Amino acid sequence: MEKVLEVYKRPYDAMYPVVCMDESPKQLIRETRIPIRAKPGSPARYDYEYERCGVCNVFMAVEPLAGNRLVTITERKAKTDWAYFIVQIAERYVDAVKIVLVMDNLNTHTPGSFYETYTPDIAKALWDRFEFVYTPKHGSWLNMAEIELNVLTKQCLDRRIDNIAKVKSEVSAWQNERNNMDATINWQFTAADARVKLKRLYPTFDA
Repeated sequence: MEKVLEVYKRPYDAMYPVVCMDESPKQLIRETRIPIRAKPGSPARYDYEYERCGVCNVFMAVEPLAGNRLVTITERKAKTDWAYFIVQIAERYVDAVKIVLVMDNLNTHTPGSFYETYTPDIAKALWDRFEFVYTPKHGSWLNMAEIELNVLTKQCLDRRIDNIAKVKSEVSAWQNERNNMDATINWQFTAADARVKLKRLYPTFDA
């Protein structure tokens, strides 16, 4: 936990950008009845019944201090899908010396995924572009990408969408608008705060 919080204290450095990455499923849902549009004095109405049309995956990368984010929609969340997304992040920061990537400690989020997707020389070169910083078990709330995923859900995806093409189109428009706003994240939780508020998690020593 304190490693993640130390990374968040680093000043902005374009050569060593701090990027937070997370992923989340999005259920594809089709209406079974035509909704009733909103009108003066009456909100829109939707039937409680719906038809499931599968699930897609949302990959989110956000650079909190610069207000940049990159969102990719995939049909799955396999190791290869994650590896392809990491390449997109690397291409966004082609001039960076090293990209500091904060993410959850999932079994797909490892250099091994690079080697299962690319040839060894490409995998090693990609691995060398990054410094991986993992959030602790049960500590995914420390990943600032979760904040941006919540914003995406509330502003864009908190409704019924029945196909992945529509999701991609809507998310692309949202991403462009957020990036044009230079929307940053003001993270204020520090290691000093953790030692007070989460002192039960720290080991104790007898005199």
